[in-house]
Amino acid sequence: VLVLVILVLVNILFARTNLRWDLTEDHLYSLSEGTRTILSDLDQDVVIKVFYSKHVVNMPSNLKTFAQRVIDLLSEYEHYSDGRLTVEQYDPLPDSEEEEWAIKYGMKSISLPTGEEVYLGLVAMAADQEAAIPFIDPTREMRLEYDITRVISRVQTAERLKIAVYSGLPVFGRPNMGMTAGPQAGQEPWFFIQELQKNYDLIQVQPDADAIDPAVDLLVLFHPKNMSDALAFAVDQYVLGGGNAIVFADPLSLMDDPRMGVGGSIPETLFKAWGISIPQGKAVADFTYATRLRNRDNQVETNPMWLSIKTGAFNTDNIITAGLESMLMPVAGAIETLPDAQTTVEPLVQTSPNNEMVDAFSHNLDVSALRRDFKPSGTARNLAVRISGPLKTAFPDGKPDSGNEDGKTEADIQEAQPPLKEGNGKAVIVVVADSDLLYDGYYLSQQNFLGFTISNIFNDNLNFLLNSSEMLTGNPALIGIRSRGTYERPFTRVQELERKAQD
Repeated sequence: VLVLVILVLVNILFARTNLRWDLTEDHLYSLSEGTRTILSDLDQDVVIKVFYSKHVVNMPSNLKTFAQRVIDLLSEYEHYSDGRLTVEQYDPLPDSEEEEWAIKYGMKSISLPTGEEVYLGLVAMAADQEAAIPFIDPTREMRLEYDITRVISRVQTAERLKIAVYSGLPVFGRPNMGMTAGPQAGQEPWFFIQELQKNYDLIQVQPDADAIDPAVDLLVLFHPKNMSDALAFAVDQYVLGGGNAIVFADPLSLMDDPRMGVGGSIPETLFKAWGISIPQGKAVADFTYATRLRNRDNQVETNPMWLSIKTGAFNTDNIITAGLESMLMPVAGAIETLPDAQTTVEPLVQTSPNNEMVDAFSHNLDVSALRRDFKPSGTARNLAVRISGPLKTAFPDGKPDSGNEDGKTEADIQEAQPPLKEGNGKAVIVVVADSDLLYDGYYLSQQNFLGFTISNIFNDNLNFLLNSSEMLTGNPALIGIRSRGTYERPFTRVQELERKAQD
């Protein structure tokens, strides 16, 4: 009787208690510190309306299980918000008022083989702001917390940050001119551009530009080939004025031409002023981070010039790369710090010591030739760095003559500010010795799921860009959310044995 009474009392005591113990290594089922920080700093009360077709009997079991995990995660948001966030769940039955609201908020449904429509999306609302996830992609479960927290953060302010992008490749897409066919036909913007547009206002910098708007929050130089002196001077003055920048320079871009690679994009004048250099026409061959590819003879080979970067290569002390786990960098260069550099150059991503600098066009050679002549340097090389500290101008003689001075009056010339010679010490520049890593096919696979295009990101190439953008635009709280772990648990010991056996 005493034991029975104790059991009843214990059940009554714990019936109102919610206890969770997340034993996973990366705390996959707990809210990250970044999310809790954003929830504790909410300026406006947030309402999240979830539209989920719970009434559909024939819903696939995996989608039903995923939907329940989404709802459970949202309950965690509600719990940690201290009443500032409310979750409302709606079941959009056909021809119902809930379905009309789902359509009004832009929710997208998927059609089952039975003809039934399934909704699984949400919209966050605060004051007069709203942001939606039209369909919560099950394949993006590793990014689920980030996607939800991002829309919550977005509705807290009406202003969007601005990013200026200059690219030597058609990353913004090409318009369809009607009769055009082939590779020059209409193309969608690259996926990383679409992702940036979700959070930022993007400004496309034209090749003939001679100034960067100081109101821009971040400048991105993506494969800046054939950059004019006027534009290089504008970049120089923007950085000296305290503007942050991300540069993707490439000794040989595989995406620059259908014939697989013509020329590089290394702004040597700017790099020298920033205290770094990237050898022209040279790429890194690293057999530790080599990638298994099919060659022209349809044989699988391990190519050391396609770098599959693993966990040990990332700087865990920097918030940009602390949580990254893998990246793919095809034909990447090496970033060297100049002996007389006055800037602080912090490595973000490095090779292993088992590397050698080779001619960039060697990526077309047989791997056996690379292996036969391979002589490891024994020293890790930088693939991506973070530059800070005192910056000096790359143009000590002043603004180069752009040939556009004839149309300016004497008053315009007098009103022009004198060029900066030294920076204010606030600028931060992230430089990556590769640009191909942001081509869609090197980090993204897309498939059609019941008429809905689903994107599956299989490495951290995009995460590196988004982390850098958020850190350099002053929103570091989201970084720890996206890269907090993976649901895949490979046999790392077996992989290491396989690599040694191959060596």
